Amino acid sequence: MKQRTGKYITQRTASEPFKAYIPNPLPPEPPIDLARLSPLLEKATHALGELNSIHKSIPNTSLFIYMYVRKEALLSSQIEGTQSSFSDLILFEHKQKPEVSVDDVEEVSNYVKAINYGLKRLDDGFPLSLRLLREIHDVLLSGGRGSNKMPGEFRKSQNWIGGTRPGNALFVPPPVDQLNQCLSDFEKFLHDDSLPVLIKAGLAHIQFETIHPFLDGNGRLGRLLITLIFCNNGILDEPILYLSLHFKKNRQIYYDLLQEVRLHGTWETWLEFFLEGIAISAKQAIQTANLINKLFNEDLEKIASLGRARFTCEKTLEHMKKLPKVTVPLIAEELDMTAPTARASLNHMVDLGILEEITGKKRDKVYVYKNYLNILEEGAEPVVSQQNR
Repeated sequence: MKQRTGKYITQRTASEPFKAYIPNPLPPEPPIDLARLSPLLEKATHALGELNSIHKSIPNTSLFIYMYVRKEALLSSQIEGTQSSFSDLILFEHKQKPEVSVDDVEEVSNYVKAINYGLKRLDDGFPLSLRLLREIHDVLLSGGRGSNKMPGEFRKSQNWIGGTRPGNALFVPPPVDQLNQCLSDFEKFLHDDSLPVLIKAGLAHIQFETIHPFLDGNGRLGRLLITLIFCNNGILDEPILYLSLHFKKNRQIYYDLLQEVRLHGTWETWLEFFLEGIAISAKQAIQTANLINKLFNEDLEKIASLGRARFTCEKTLEHMKKLPKVTVPLIAEELDMTAPTARASLNHMVDLGILEEITGKKRDKVYVYKNYLNILEEGAEPVVSQQNR
């Protein structure tokens, strides 16, 4: 089993020695037991195929991609302790004031930009490579808290996970003088097509987290890498899987399994968890799509009963699919309506039970498409404790 694990080497700071871990190159030796993983691999592949099919057949395809990318960004950032909600992110992106720290929301918004940037580069024919990962990292850490953590550059100093210094850390990644070799081996594996894509993505994610090549953002970029591998290999046509929901719900198991692979080479145990998560997440994404479409259809039927007022209500509802929390002035400006028309439209939808007014004030009212937000925010409550990023 030792061949499946890397090695620890003793390093020293001014005050104390510590052990840094250097992983063996992928794929693992002895090889992954694909027979053991076959039932889960088949199930996960089938679930992704279903998700791919349903996204092509539903109305509002672009809306689902828009929202699912944001859900994955939100969940992946929450694993690291970011306190933003779905509502905060959407408000921030529409130049409205979120309810939490702008730094938190900007971090999530940058994740959305990073996913979109990476996928665009791949679509343009750029290879999945260390250079692309550095470019994506630059987008991920642009502005906000990460801007002083060498965006787009591999680290030039030792980092660690947990603890206050390498000497008492939970895990210490490879030292800087070993980083180039680890990354070179990792890039070779990204171009290795000898394993099923889902297995390859699961292995690559752990190896990236183990190498921890950046000062910050490794967790988020490592999870984003899974999406890049799936889309780059044609497993998904669009980034519509929010796998981070599985990692977030089981985050202690997630972290424990990463460490178990490093210590004991238990790759299959990790891959079972990973494949199971793909199947669960794909089914959840399908269910979410169905629930949202059902809600939209029911609400449009309610609006159809309004007579002439239905036209402005339909326009307003369409706008609220991308911005589920609005005010009268905002709708008036965005949809080129008078304030009385916008107010009447929103109030009609409150009366129909489509929207809720959440302030209870006579002025400066805020209208929320709560039933829609509730579906989108399923599982996306901020995490209380903060992990090392």
